Amino acid sequence: MAIPAVAAEQIATRTVAGVDPAELQKMIELNVRPTAIPFPEENPYSVEKAELGKMLFFDPRLSGSNLLSCASCHNPSFGWEDGQPTGAGHGMNRLGRHTPTILNLAWGEIFMWDGRMDSLEEQALGPIQADVEMAQPLDELIAELQEIEGYRELFAAAFPDQEISEETIGQAIATYERTIVSNRAPFDHWVDGDETAISESAKRGFVIYNTKANCVACHSGWNMTDDSFHDIGLDTDDVGRAAEMNDMPEFKHAFKTPGLRNIVERAPYMHNGSLANLSEVIDHYAKGFAERPSLSDDIKPFELSAAEKDDLIAFLESLSSEDDPVEIPVLPN
Repeated sequence: MAIPAVAAEQIATRTVAGVDPAELQKMIELNVRPTAIPFPEENPYSVEKAELGKMLFFDPRLSGSNLLSCASCHNPSFGWEDGQPTGAGHGMNRLGRHTPTILNLAWGEIFMWDGRMDSLEEQALGPIQADVEMAQPLDELIAELQEIEGYRELFAAAFPDQEISEETIGQAIATYERTIVSNRAPFDHWVDGDETAISESAKRGFVIYNTKANCVACHSGWNMTDDSFHDIGLDTDDVGRAAEMNDMPEFKHAFKTPGLRNIVERAPYMHNGSLANLSEVIDHYAKGFAERPSLSDDIKPFELSAAEKDDLIAFLESLSSEDDPVEIPVLPN
């Protein structure tokens, strides 16, 4: 499935005051957007599958209470998060972690804050059956969907000669989620050569991001994530990735690096939602982190002037795109 954009085949040479043009060019070239959404061979894209997945994504009948849908936590109005420090699950009980975005997950390699899901198909099914989240046993969900004529028709169109099953439910939702891609942001237009697309402040912030603040050590590439796990020094009892890795000490308090596309719309921040705004996030990375053996080697103190901090935030703001409004589907009965 193609992304409606034309990638730059040749990036114009540009300058930012005080920066070597060749070095700036290298920074820019690492941020060219891909031109197509990747879909796995074992679950290729189809219009019918994506439409079915969207129905399931917005349907509260996928939860045991019939009150929560995937979209209850992954709301397009909040950058596909929920605007809360931590998510709310079954019985409206608070969960232990912040709801991560599902923007641009088609390029993900491992999923959840602690990496316990190896595929987007697996991730799609996880919250449905988790007791603390949607609390819906999958065998009961399958039975419910089989009773709805509209869903029987939708599944038959998306998966000819297959039954409604855990596999087809997961594949449909994952296919829809892979189509949730942020549009081209002002930063992308600058990368492609439009010098007027972002402010001079944002351009300086891009350089700070890649040099003095070293954000790029973890937030790399066009989607601004290395898709890996790091202890960034948050004051938390949550051991993160270590729980999935036999308590290996190097993974203690390590969490997946989130992408930074549309980051302004996705406050609050961090795996526990403990930082309210981007200014607090920068302060944390500058010198507010906890020193401990598992702390990532990439987390080192730095100092920014007030003007440099404003520039860095201006760059982060340039990553926000004007995305197409999401039309809520009429669900089958």
